Amino acid sequence: MTTTTALVVSRHGGPEVLEVQEREVPTPGPGEALVEVAAGGVNFIDAYQRAGTYPTQPPYVQGFEAAGTVRAIGDGAVVAVGDRVAWSMTIGLHAGLVIADSEKLLPVPDGVDLETAAAATLQGMTAHALVTDVHHVTQGTVALVHAAAGGVGQLLTQMIVSRGGHVIATAGSAAKLEIARSRGAAETIDYSEADDLSGAVRQAAERLGATKGVDVAYDGVGKATFDDSLASLRPRGTMVLFGGASGQVPPFDLQRLNSGGSLFVTRPSLAHFISEREELMMRGRELFAEIDSGTLDIAIGGRFGLDRAAEAYRALEGRASTGKLLLIP
Repeated sequence: MTTTTALVVSRHGGPEVLEVQEREVPTPGPGEALVEVAAGGVNFIDAYQRAGTYPTQPPYVQGFEAAGTVRAIGDGAVVAVGDRVAWSMTIGLHAGLVIADSEKLLPVPDGVDLETAAAATLQGMTAHALVTDVHHVTQGTVALVHAAAGGVGQLLTQMIVSRGGHVIATAGSAAKLEIARSRGAAETIDYSEADDLSGAVRQAAERLGATKGVDVAYDGVGKATFDDSLASLRPRGTMVLFGGASGQVPPFDLQRLNSGGSLFVTRPSLAHFISEREELMMRGRELFAEIDSGTLDIAIGGRFGLDRAAEAYRALEGRASTGKLLLIP
């Protein structure tokens, strides 16, 4: 038994409930690996869990995404000591040493550094699922991407453009819109200044040849943008709600989908798109290949020690960050 420094959620609440503690780490059991963490990603799902919006039982170690190096393995593990790996969708990863189910570990190719892998795994596989399976983006797809300067937003924009689609990006400042344009967005809208956001989106879509609205709206903002996202869709368009940075969307009348033009609404979770090991490996392989080839650029917006974790989460939750924030144990 050894010990490690870990970021612990002491009780449900805001970033102030985070505490750095020393915790024991067991020897890896059958099928497990001990991973020395190089970096962990800062994500909204951590905040939802910490607040109790998603069920959790404090105290627990926070963190849902990390990358590092395998230091020990148990019997039957599918990785080897020295392997560089990344993983997500497993709570407890903001620590120096972590026991992991080896079947959930993605191999990180030599051309991808571990900080980049930690910054890309959860959001990158999320974006990959959103453009390949939730709504299949093809040549000519016109997509609305909210918060396009954020971690998922930048990845979505690049993936849509690389597949031949066109992005209408929204963000809350001129600087963030410039980031979206640098990622390939064809049209940009400052939603803090738009009196009629859905009207502005429709006008942008028309300039791109989509006279009836966008094919798909990717909305990780939630409550503040949901209505405008629905109103921006063409008949039989798809609303993809994948987060709630501004708050959770309240119940609404499903008849609105009929009156809007037989619209589709989905609330995907990455967990359901990597539940089988083969699919997990496929997403990781394709994601890291895009990074390794230079097709996909990962923007790291800041690095924080565990003792500054509250600062990192305040920046994320206050939507004051661009790119991906990392915690370095």
